[in-house]
Amino acid sequence: MHNSAMTAITLPITLPAKQLAVVTGASRGLGFESARGLASAGFDLALVARDETRLQDAARLLLTEFPDIEVHCCPADLEQPDETRAVISTISTLRQVTCLMVAHGVMSEKMSKTLRTNDVEWRRVMAINLDSVFALLNGLVPAMVEARMGRVIVYSACMGRMSGPGNTGGYAPYRVSKAAVNALIRNLAHETGLGSRGVLVDAVCPNHSRTDMGGPTAPRSAAEGAATSIWLATRAFTSVDITGVLWEDEQIVPW
Repeated sequence: MHNSAMTAITLPITLPAKQLAVVTGASRGLGFESARGLASAGFDLALVARDETRLQDAARLLLTEFPDIEVHCCPADLEQPDETRAVISTISTLRQVTCLMVAHGVMSEKMSKTLRTNDVEWRRVMAINLDSVFALLNGLVPAMVEARMGRVIVYSACMGRMSGPGNTGGYAPYRVSKAAVNALIRNLAHETGLGSRGVLVDAVCPNHSRTDMGGPTAPRSAAEGAATSIWLATRAFTSVDITGVLWEDEQIVPW
């Protein structure tokens, strides 16, 4: 274990090396590529996913490529509130978390329009895409704020925008859950001083990537989809920079 001293910092914010990053959805797709990018940047990792076997396989791959990092496997079904809170408690015993990368999520059923979906499907999507995100922020970010050091990046989607292309209905639980995530991120960023207190909070749209959700014909790889999240986790930040917004390809996307 490393026990790096945490001291109050002021702008510009630059995270030191060998900090601990939490990555959810880390056993595959965007979550795995996010973990890989953070490992390349020097972070130790706490990996969260539902499938413990796949999570252990992902950890072995990362340790093979990056033998100098620590990797903690923290299996949990984030659809279940009790498991979500339990894994937060487990992670909190490791050491100070300085990066939270929330990369898990589910798509709603194709025919889940507002007037056609049902309570079970609505709650499934909201539990995973929104409720667990709130719990992770609520459970892990207070220590970042107290230490005045942290990066929070949550994978959202442009389908959750309130304006612009692709905002034409359908997939109601998914769209609404991502719109709520965008609002949650904006609200938290303002509550934590828009970077002035050492914590950056942002949402990212990975665009259509080749993952289990995006399918094998998507135009970009999972690594390309994760690139902006890695940039957000490692970027320098000064008083003229912006946080609390939705990013795509290192550009701000209007909501």
